[in-house]
Amino acid sequence: MIDIEAAQDGFALFVEGRKVLAHSRRAPCVEIGVAETAVRQHRGSVRLHRRRAVSIPIRSYKVFANEGEFCALDFDGKIRMALRLEGARLRMSFSLYDASINFFRIRLAAFHDESIFGLGERFSHLDLKGRRVRLWVEERGSGRGAADHAGSRRVDHDSSCFPSPVFISTRKYWCAVDTNAHTIMDFSRRASTLIEAWAVPREIVLGIGTKAQAPQAEPGARGQGEAPELVGDMSSYLGRQVIPPSWVYDGAIIGVQGGMGVLQERAEACLASGSKIAGFLIGDWCGRAHPGGAGSGSDWTWDRELYPDLPRQIALLRSRGIRVLGSLSPMLRVDGEQYAEAARSLWCVKEGGRKDYTVTCSGSPHAMVDLSNPAAFAWLKELIKRELLGIGMSGWVADSGEALPPDAVLSSGEEAVLAHNRWPVLWARANREAIEDSGRLGDAIFFSRGGWLGSTRYAMAFWVGDRAPVKERKAGFASTIPAAISAGLSGAGFWQFDIGGAEQPARGKGSPTGLLRRMEMAAFTPFFRAEDFSGAGPAPWNDPSSMAMLSRMTEVFASLKPYHMAAAAEYAEQGLPPIRHPWLHYEGDSEVLGLSLQYMYGRDLMIAPSMGACEELTSLYLPEDTWVHLWSSREFRGGGVTVESPPGYPAVFYRSESRFASLFDAIRRTAKRL
Repeated sequence: MIDIEAAQDGFALFVEGRKVLAHSRRAPCVEIGVAETAVRQHRGSVRLHRRRAVSIPIRSYKVFANEGEFCALDFDGKIRMALRLEGARLRMSFSLYDASINFFRIRLAAFHDESIFGLGERFSHLDLKGRRVRLWVEERGSGRGAADHAGSRRVDHDSSCFPSPVFISTRKYWCAVDTNAHTIMDFSRRASTLIEAWAVPREIVLGIGTKAQAPQAEPGARGQGEAPELVGDMSSYLGRQVIPPSWVYDGAIIGVQGGMGVLQERAEACLASGSKIAGFLIGDWCGRAHPGGAGSGSDWTWDRELYPDLPRQIALLRSRGIRVLGSLSPMLRVDGEQYAEAARSLWCVKEGGRKDYTVTCSGSPHAMVDLSNPAAFAWLKELIKRELLGIGMSGWVADSGEALPPDAVLSSGEEAVLAHNRWPVLWARANREAIEDSGRLGDAIFFSRGGWLGSTRYAMAFWVGDRAPVKERKAGFASTIPAAISAGLSGAGFWQFDIGGAEQPARGKGSPTGLLRRMEMAAFTPFFRAEDFSGAGPAPWNDPSSMAMLSRMTEVFASLKPYHMAAAAEYAEQGLPPIRHPWLHYEGDSEVLGLSLQYMYGRDLMIAPSMGACEELTSLYLPEDTWVHLWSSREFRGGGVTVESPPGYPAVFYRSESRFASLFDAIRRTAKRL
């Protein structure tokens, strides 16, 4: 039921007894306007600014429909809002506004005692209450540490390749803003949330839990609660990712570069050590590790000199249970045949309307395929099917979905500044459809770095991008934990990070023990993948102790395959992300709300990764339950605990009531010793 109650010079709107909107002449709930957007670019960094903004405060209103589950309000004849209650979701849409409007702000009712999670991958703060967050798909900076490789700019810790205008509150509601525009979410006020978008949203959806008005559970209370149901409803609206192929749980996916001899050498070294290997990701399969990187290739096709007879080698490795993966982006180097074909067909993004828009990637000019052009979109899908799937590859990294210049010209006529955030969704869709068209769904996979609202319908797995191989909370390894949790509370189920880190000359390389710490965490996530060891100190095959670490942790990861698959199925069926915040299962325990450096994997595991290479004690918080320390079988009932966590033995606990308890205990007894 939607109720509108008159208030002093305004109104308050309630849904099932919960206040959603409040309007007065002093604090109007809707504001619209016109502003000029300025685009500034420097060394790959893009910043948008609004100038000469003219906002229209809408103070008067009229209710012209109020029918229980539907109501409509007209704000001074300048914009109309329709609200429709469908089950436990309130859908808000807007109409009858001038086409020139490109500034929109709405004020939603909020709660002073709530915690806010989500907004895609967030690397610094998990609880966003009290913060103002800018949502714009963008690269965070090479190296992801304090400065990029050129040392020219600081990293914006608020930026993300996968932001998403969707959040969830501990007061039992979620909100999704259906827009592609630059968006700002302002949670700094105690009793209201401000949503600002640089275009009027197509729709704003609020999910209101069926138990929204139930009294808060007592601290320490157990049980299913409402949080899982709420997250499941949110992910159902957003669209859920498909379950990854089962082979990804057979071991690590290891990145290699350097040619066929190196690939064969790495394969033999890993197998000889007893490491469990699911696949090798060949970074320079087409002559370069990424657009403009090392190598001679200029097209997305296999380099016959560097990898002679690659299709046969792929088949041979697959016969040994090892898949081969590659890399791909919608960027074309301008000295290649594929670019020449795209240029002749006018399939590239334009600059100024005529010439192809080129950007410099690692010293080489590249053009971008125009994903808004149906013919170009179809051509790119065929390229994927022919050049990767056609030679037997089982997956790839789909990079550079965030790279659309906001001042480009698109064949669709859409403003690039409004298409920019949608670009990674289109890029994921092209990759997904190529796999489906080839009949490889359930067998092949791709990893997306960029994302936005709607990406979960197409992206098969999200890749957090490179992290610095250092402990730094906002830029290093530690930042992957809030990133994983916030992505999960934004609808994403399948997520991974690169255990190799990223090369960062300004701060030095990581240590072998630091590499193991990242292996430890990867063993208790949906994917164990290392694209590049360049920033991780000695690569495993150059260091016997690191090779032993790789063997132990990949064995642990592979032994968890039944649990990995159960967690994946739970996401597909219920929408609960495999990597999840403890709040989802212990919402009555107020202590869990402040946890940001530990996480649950599935329903039964609690993991607190060690952040420091030399730290051999780990402190964490366990909600009230019966927990078993994985490596010692000691039982704990909850509260703050400290356990030994030497290299190879991370702080991992499982619920004694788990149906996988015997599997976890078997891992303790059989895992290789260091």
